[in-house]
Amino acid sequence: AMVIDGATLKHVLEDHRKDFVKLATKCLSVICNRVTPLQKAEVAKLLKKETDCVCLGIGDGGNDVPLIQAADLGIGIQGREGSQAARASDFALAEFQHLQRLLMVHGRYSLLRNTKVIYYSFYKNIAVFVAQIY
Repeated sequence: AMVIDGATLKHVLEDHRKDFVKLATKCLSVICNRVTPLQKAEVAKLLKKETDCVCLGIGDGGNDVPLIQAADLGIGIQGREGSQAARASDFALAEFQHLQRLLMVHGRYSLLRNTKVIYYSFYKNIAVFVAQIY
């Protein structure tokens, strides 16, 4: 994992974007602390633009809304800071501990459902094709 603070991130985004992207893609996760909302969104946009990775943005307050909107998948956590992040997100959670179940269980079910749709699509197209031959 890589942990970077706001002042360092400002310097990195000004002068060393390519090096930052190379290092960030080698890490399993990138954690940015004490950064402005615009820096959060800029990091998400940079990683989306330069790589083919899926960007997950997690936030619990109004200052995290730009990150949530810039990420491929935004998760808002309702908390003390209000529900702005939850309203701007793709998924809203009551507590951070529910994140594991969302990603592991519901993500797997989504994969299985998509697989069935693809199989059905192939079956339907083959059936239509065979009917046209005979």
